Amino acid sequence: MATRPETAKKILLYWMDATFAVMGFMLSMLVLTSAGEGRISVAHAVAIEVCALAALAFLPLILRDAYDDRPRPTAKLVACGLFSASAVALAPSSGATGSWEMAGCFFLSALALYVPLWATVCVGAALVALTTFYVSAVGDQPWLTLVLSLTVSAVLLPGTMKLWRWLWWTLREAYDSREAKATLAVSNERLRFARDLHDLLGHSLSVLTLKSELAAKLATIDAGKAAAEMADVRRLAAESLAEVQVAVDGYRVLDLDEELAGVRAALEAAGARCVIEARTDDLSPAARTLLAWAVREGGTNVLKHSTATRCAIVIDGGVLEMRNDGVRGPATSGPDGSGLRGLAERMSAAGGSFTTAATPSGEFLLRAAVSA
Repeated sequence: MATRPETAKKILLYWMDATFAVMGFMLSMLVLTSAGEGRISVAHAVAIEVCALAALAFLPLILRDAYDDRPRPTAKLVACGLFSASAVALAPSSGATGSWEMAGCFFLSALALYVPLWATVCVGAALVALTTFYVSAVGDQPWLTLVLSLTVSAVLLPGTMKLWRWLWWTLREAYDSREAKATLAVSNERLRFARDLHDLLGHSLSVLTLKSELAAKLATIDAGKAAAEMADVRRLAAESLAEVQVAVDGYRVLDLDEELAGVRAALEAAGARCVIEARTDDLSPAARTLLAWAVREGGTNVLKHSTATRCAIVIDGGVLEMRNDGVRGPATSGPDGSGLRGLAERMSAAGGSFTTAATPSGEFLLRAAVSA
């Protein structure tokens, strides 16, 4: 999906792979044309083809090494530079002009991902000067035209390459910050829940401990007072249990409308179109809570375990159906994963039903039914 950083990275890399493939095709056509017209020999054409295509073949490997960070220059980068220089050195003498000098600029665009900006500028200036001098001398081309075209290429190609990597880094950092924010929210909620439980149980348990100790001491002195203290212990324990149940129920009760809105927002943010048709006016509070849990778990399942681009949620008469087109691998006819298994157990305990299965149309269907 669009917000997943690895998907964005693949798109950017495949885009550049396609660019290099088109460049290789164009250079190959230029070699074949020159050989067919007799301007270069077959051996010369093979040498040019090998050098040019080898240089372009190294570029995708180099980019994949440099996309997550900026490593030190590697042997692959050196080999790409040697093949690029060889292609430039061989081609102009053939009389085939207009594209060969670009090989050096493609190498410069890869080098820019490995070295600082000042080093890229120095290498780029040297590359433009040397290539202009050599090509104009051997190929008898106007040096001013070469300088202008090479300078533009030496600026645009490295700049575009660094822009693509910057886009990938920005997407990755945004995704990481979203995950960190979610983790922080969970940690804060755990701290709040722990604080609430401490406030609820701290005093009660302290009183229970003191009264239990007092009852133990009174048991051999005054059985009546000991029994009264134990009765207070039982009452306090029952009150504490009721308070804990009230606190936990606040976490367990979900609002169906809020869950539907939350799942829609999450799916659409992940690049999946979400369509909801919900008729819930006649549902009881218990049924709405159960279906809210089903919507939450179903939405989590789509986000974590599928590549869905479309999700449809229909609720009618206490029956929830959630369909998505992101089936990944063979799907089984039953809840898979601890979240879905827990939801199935919850539904069964409440007298409802819960199933998950792949449909003949290639979708994944989650179906939950409760008593309205």
